[in-house]
Amino acid sequence: GGQLDENPFANLPTLRETAVGERTELFRKKLQACSIVFDFNQPAAYVKEKESKRQTLLEIVEYVNNTRNCLNEQIMQDVVAMVAANIFRALPPSNQHAALIYDPEEDEPTLESSWPHLQIVYEFFLRFVVSNDVDPKVAKKFIDHNFVLKLLELFNSEDPRERDYLKTILHRIYGKFMALRSFIRKAIQNVFFKFVYEAEIHNGIAELLEILGSIINGFALPLKEEHKAFLERSLIPLHKAKTLNSFHQQLAYCMTQYVEKDPRLAEVIVGGMLRFWPVTNTPKEVLFLNELEEILELTQIPEFTRIQEQLFNKLASCIISPHFQVAERVLFLWNNDYIVKLINQNRQVLFPIVIGALYKNSKHHWNSTVHGLTYNVLKLLMEADPPLFDECSSKHRVEGGDVDAQKKAQETERQKKWAALQDAFSKNVANNGVTVA
Repeated sequence: GGQLDENPFANLPTLRETAVGERTELFRKKLQACSIVFDFNQPAAYVKEKESKRQTLLEIVEYVNNTRNCLNEQIMQDVVAMVAANIFRALPPSNQHAALIYDPEEDEPTLESSWPHLQIVYEFFLRFVVSNDVDPKVAKKFIDHNFVLKLLELFNSEDPRERDYLKTILHRIYGKFMALRSFIRKAIQNVFFKFVYEAEIHNGIAELLEILGSIINGFALPLKEEHKAFLERSLIPLHKAKTLNSFHQQLAYCMTQYVEKDPRLAEVIVGGMLRFWPVTNTPKEVLFLNELEEILELTQIPEFTRIQEQLFNKLASCIISPHFQVAERVLFLWNNDYIVKLINQNRQVLFPIVIGALYKNSKHHWNSTVHGLTYNVLKLLMEADPPLFDECSSKHRVEGGDVDAQKKAQETERQKKWAALQDAFSKNVANNGVTVA
């Protein structure tokens, strides 16, 4: 803040030692004093005032906790103004633009220097939002669209402690202020759009998805069209993100929540995942396979049948992936009884797609674990339907034989060309008398 002539807290007595009739006025004064923001990047400045503000914040948290009916409309306006003055600020520039792949395990987040004050302001605001004395019909004058948008901007804070408070507070606002619900969903959707199509860096996607997981869980059936559109336009495209690993768990949870609500959506989700399937990013491919297993466990026969060919062509290419973790993860799908049941019920279509890939592995894959798993899966297919297995195998062998014959022919052709080149070169040397060192 600006220059202070004197400590604004010095002349304010404690609420406890003040007559009941005068407390409301004193509470307002304390809220106004707490609206003064101190710069924590200058540790030596205003040390006494900073400590006074911290004590005052703690005092008003306790006061709101223990005093019934202390929040009239005027006070509500003061509370929201005080909170806004403290939390709404420009976030420090991120260090992450240098490295697009932010690894929460490796990279230290930038912690907010003013946390000694901010934490108590957030704690106070959380108690305020959940308080029974706060009537949403009155408070919505101050906690409005503009306030929600500014709150959402703070989700990009690098400080995980701050994002945790924001997550809880926004979730409670969503629960309490019915009139804001649709707006909050649209505003979150805009954050996702910006992240997917422009920014590629945002620290709060996991927290926003966590709120959504809970919201989706509460959707009434049958699902409204706008909720399905939200899934298709906002959530599924998040799979494209380079930083998927930092919020994948929360995204996968949202996906399974949708399929539990309406099993027909499995087709939309798996179709979307196949569209955004990673090409050269192995860890991301393993994440996709983990999520796929969770969704297939909830998928019914009609939807499975509609996606099976496209899906298993992709899985066949994962089986022969030179990266052993991808091959291993996809072969583990055969450890899942429900998925095996789906595959076996549609085996006329699916066995021919995967058997070629399995044979290729059994001959050429370099990794012994993948070999072992490949043999186990081949054995399962053989036991499920011996005649079909033999038919696919012999067909593959014929095709494989053709491939071998082709390779031999190509090799002979190459040698012929090489011999012709060498011959031409020798003649050239002889005619021009060029010596080759």
